[in-house]
Amino acid sequence: QVSLVESGGGLVQAGGSLTLSCTDSGHTREKYDMAWYRQVSGKERESVANHTWSGAYVRNSLKGRFTIWREDDKNMVFLQMSNLKLEDTAVYICAAKEEIGSSWDYWGQGTQVTVFS
Repeated sequence: QVSLVESGGGLVQAGGSLTLSCTDSGHTREKYDMAWYRQVSGKERESVANHTWSGAYVRNSLKGRFTIWREDDKNMVFLQMSNLKLEDTAVYICAAKEEIGSSWDYWGQGTQVTVFS
Protein backbone atom coordinates (compact mmCIF):
# COMPACT_ATOMS: atom_id res chain seq x y z
CA GLN A 1 0.00 0.00 0.00
CA VAL A 2 3.04 2.27 0.36
CA SER A 3 5.32 2.84 -2.62
CA LEU A 4 8.15 5.35 -2.21
CA VAL A 5 9.97 6.90 -5.14
CA GLU A 6 12.82 9.39 -4.74
CA SER A 7 14.06 11.94 -7.24
CA GLY A 8 16.39 14.92 -7.43
CA GLY A 9 19.78 13.31 -6.97
CA GLY A 10 22.72 13.98 -9.21
CA LEU A 11 26.18 15.45 -9.52
CA VAL A 12 26.90 18.67 -7.66
CA GLN A 13 30.02 20.67 -6.92
CA ALA A 14 31.08 21.10 -3.31
CA GLY A 15 29.33 24.10 -1.82
CA GLY A 16 26.31 23.68 -4.05
CA SER A 17 22.74 22.71 -3.26
CA LEU A 18 20.22 20.03 -4.15
CA THR A 19 16.63 19.32 -3.22
CA LEU A 20 15.42 15.74 -3.07
CA SER A 21 11.80 14.67 -3.19
CA CYS A 22 9.99 11.50 -2.23
CA THR A 23 6.49 10.57 -3.31
CA ASP A 24 4.32 7.92 -1.69
CA SER A 25 2.21 6.87 -4.64
CA GLY A 26 0.28 4.34 -2.59
CA HIS A 27 -0.71 6.59 0.28
CA THR A 28 -4.42 7.20 0.83
CA ARG A 29 -5.96 7.89 4.24
CA GLU A 30 -3.27 6.54 6.53
CA LYS A 31 -1.02 8.84 8.53
CA TYR A 32 2.66 8.16 8.02
CA ASP A 33 5.90 9.37 9.50
CA MET A 34 8.53 10.12 6.86
CA ALA A 35 12.31 10.10 6.96
CA TRP A 36 15.47 10.38 4.93
CA TYR A 37 18.42 8.05 5.35
CA ARG A 38 21.68 7.82 3.46
CA GLN A 39 24.15 5.04 2.85
CA VAL A 40 27.60 4.69 1.36
CA SER A 41 28.48 1.29 -0.07
CA GLY A 42 30.13 -0.83 2.59
CA LYS A 43 29.16 1.49 5.43
CA GLU A 44 26.32 1.65 7.92
CA ARG A 45 23.11 3.37 6.91
CA GLU A 46 22.54 6.56 8.87
CA SER A 47 19.55 8.71 9.63
CA VAL A 48 19.54 12.13 7.96
CA ALA A 49 16.21 13.65 8.96
CA ASN A 50 12.65 12.73 9.77
CA HIS A 51 9.24 14.33 10.02
CA THR A 52 6.84 12.67 12.43
CA TRP A 53 3.75 13.63 14.36
CA SER A 54 5.99 15.42 16.87
CA GLY A 55 7.77 17.60 14.34
CA ALA A 56 10.78 17.84 12.07
CA TYR A 57 14.23 16.67 13.10
CA VAL A 58 17.62 16.83 11.41
CA ARG A 59 20.75 14.92 12.38
CA ASN A 60 22.85 17.12 14.65
CA SER A 61 25.85 17.16 12.35
CA LEU A 62 23.66 18.29 9.44
CA LYS A 63 21.69 21.02 11.16
CA GLY A 64 22.03 24.34 9.41
CA ARG A 65 22.68 22.70 6.05
CA PHE A 66 19.79 20.24 5.62
CA THR A 67 16.07 20.95 5.93
CA ILE A 68 13.14 18.53 5.79
CA TRP A 69 9.52 19.38 5.07
CA ARG A 70 6.45 17.63 3.78
CA GLU A 71 3.41 18.40 1.66
CA ASP A 72 0.84 15.91 2.86
CA ASP A 73 -1.79 16.86 0.31
CA LYS A 74 0.65 15.63 -2.35
CA ASN A 75 1.97 12.70 -0.30
CA MET A 76 5.48 14.08 -0.60
CA VAL A 77 8.46 14.78 1.61
CA PHE A 78 11.47 16.88 0.65
CA LEU A 79 15.07 17.27 1.71
CA GLN A 80 16.85 20.51 0.88
CA MET A 81 20.64 20.20 1.08
CA SER A 82 22.94 23.20 0.97
CA ASN A 83 26.68 23.81 1.23
CA LEU A 84 27.24 20.22 0.18
CA LYS A 85 30.48 18.53 1.15
CA LEU A 86 32.37 15.57 -0.27
CA GLU A 87 31.30 13.44 2.69
CA ASP A 88 27.65 13.99 1.77
CA THR A 89 28.12 11.69 -1.22
CA ALA A 90 25.76 8.75 -0.71
CA VAL A 91 22.58 7.08 -1.81
CA TYR A 92 19.72 8.95 -0.19
CA ILE A 93 16.76 6.78 0.71
CA CYS A 94 13.23 7.72 1.65
CA ALA A 95 11.49 5.79 4.43
CA ALA A 96 8.03 5.70 5.96
CA LYS A 97 6.17 4.11 8.82
CA GLU A 98 2.75 4.25 10.38
CA GLU A 99 2.56 6.84 13.15
CA ILE A 100 1.89 4.11 15.71
CA GLY A 101 4.55 1.84 14.29
CA SER A 102 7.82 1.10 16.03
CA SER A 103 10.01 0.65 12.98
CA TRP A 104 10.55 2.08 9.52
CA ASP A 105 8.76 -0.50 7.40
CA TYR A 106 8.77 1.06 3.94
CA TRP A 107 11.78 2.05 1.89
CA GLY A 108 12.43 3.53 -1.51
CA GLN A 109 15.27 2.41 -3.74
CA GLY A 110 17.23 5.60 -3.26
CA THR A 111 18.69 8.39 -5.36
CA GLN A 112 22.41 8.95 -5.80
CA VAL A 113 23.99 12.21 -4.69
CA THR A 114 27.60 12.73 -5.71
CA VAL A 115 29.56 15.76 -4.54
CA PHE A 116 32.81 16.60 -6.33
CA SER A 117 35.56 19.13 -5.75
